[in-house]
Amino acid sequence: MDRIFAPRSVDISELKADPAAVLESAGDDLIAVLDAQKAIGYLLSPKAWERICALLEDAELLEIVETRLSDGKTPIRINLDDL
Repeated sequence: MDRIFAPRSVDISELKADPAAVLESAGDDLIAVLDAQKAIGYLLSPKAWERICALLEDAELLEIVETRLSDGKTPIRINLDDL
């Protein structure tokens, strides 16, 4: 069986029968949609999507920081309150 990356799952037939109820019952969690016990997709709330976007943005910023720190230049310490 393939790994499912969600705390909850529903069968595609349950989703087709009452999609609003499935989404409402999920709250802010991710839901895996299954067909024949295999994940064929994921549903997520706007709040969950915001969390994912924030994590992706943090990863992008970390990459920028690491690139700039490894460019050979001497970093300049600043106080953010002074900006």
